Parts: sequence; structure tokens; C-alpha cells
Amino acid sequence: MSVQVSPIDEVKTTPWSGGRSPFNVEYGKMMMWFFLLSDAFTFSSLLIAYGALRFSSSSWPAPDLVFQSVPGLLDSGAPLVFVGLMTFILILSSVTMVLAVEAGHRMAKKEVLWWMVATIIGGFTFLGCQALEWSHLHHEGFWWGHIPTAEELKHVFNGGNEATYATYAQQFANLFFTITGFHGFHVFSGVIINIIITINVLAGTYQKRGSYLMIEKVGLYWHFVDLVWVFVFTFFYLV
Repeated sequence: MSVQVSPIDEVKTTPWSGGRSPFNVEYGKMMMWFFLLSDAFTFSSLLIAYGALRFSSSSWPAPDLVFQSVPGLLDSGAPLVFVGLMTFILILSSVTMVLAVEAGHRMAKKEVLWWMVATIIGGFTFLGCQALEWSHLHHEGFWWGHIPTAEELKHVFNGGNEATYATYAQQFANLFFTITGFHGFHVFSGVIINIIITINVLAGTYQKRGSYLMIEKVGLYWHFVDLVWVFVFTFFYLV
């Protein structure tokens, strides 16, 4: 008995049909994309506000002078070295997350487990580095709402009007700690979620389901956090 294929079904299976429909996406993954899109708007607003204030000011703290310490080792003389290490750690954790997702596609439980543990370690290490950086900047006179004297922060400006040093330093500190703190909260939330997911991997939850799709969803969030850091790094540390 032959089965007749309708013209519509025949078109769907041709090489020019476009393959799988882009709208045929799992509900949870689609909701994650919606969340990340809304979160992107929030970060964009904060960074645009910083950029507008930064480039409308006649004087501003120079990044290579503000961020030239390696907490615990050097107080000065190593511009952007420490934040470069932080960035490398976070990007490396994104790589381990990719490997966890790939292992999940192969249903390799042990590999997923170890790559997730590596991602968690990377996240905690980044947060520890950020705490050290915040502590050092607080020691240098930068903090929310703190109004330093012009003499305190004269060494972080390249020329400009000394009368405006304290004002611009305060504005810089308020935005820096707000935006990096908001990003740090996202990293911390991601680490907690990763720990929960890892516990489920250890318990064999996803192995029993026959799918590690949850790892992929969490991976989307983690990659987003890494991508946002690239923009934060550019705005605060390079510009």
C-alpha cells in the first residue's frame, strides 16, 4: 500500500524549505530569550547614561590611573592588569559552560558535572576578584555618595579643572559601583542557579528525562552575563 504525500508535505521536505521552523522553540528557552532581551535594555540604559555623563564632562577619572593596582600585590604600576585577569576568568567560565552544554547533547553525565563545577568555580573567582577591586577603590576614596577632596583624587585625573575633580569622581564612583554591582548580582545569581542545576545533574534528574536542555537554558543566561561584562569593561576600563 503506497502512501501519498500531499504537495504541502512535499514542499516542507525539499532542500529549499528552510529546515526547522524558527518558531518551533521550546517554551522555557523562548522565555529565557525574552528575559535576556528585557535585561539587555536595562544594562543598555545604565551604560548609555554613563556614556552621556562621561562625554559631557570636561574632566573625568582616567581608567589607566584608577585601575592600576593588583590588590594584595601592587598598589600601582599595573594598569588594567587585574581587570584583564577578571575578564579572562569570566570568559573562560563561558567556555566551560559551552563544553557542559556540548556534553549534555551527548548525554555524558560525568562531563556535564565537571564542566558545571568548573563554571561555578570561575564565577566565584570572578566575584572574589571584584570584591578585592571594590575594597581597594574604597580605600582609594571611591564609594557611593562619598565626596572626596580634590587633593585625594588628583592623581587619577589627566589635567583638567581641579575644582571639578571631587564632583566628577563622585559621579564616576556612583555609576561604577551601581553598574558593576548590578552585573555582579547577575553573576552571583548565575552561580547559585548553576549550583542548583549541578545538584540536579548529580542526582541524575536530566539523565532520567533524557535531555539536558536545562543546561542549555542556563548557558544562555551565563553567556549573556559574559557579554554584558565586555561592554562594562569597555565603558569603564578602556574609554
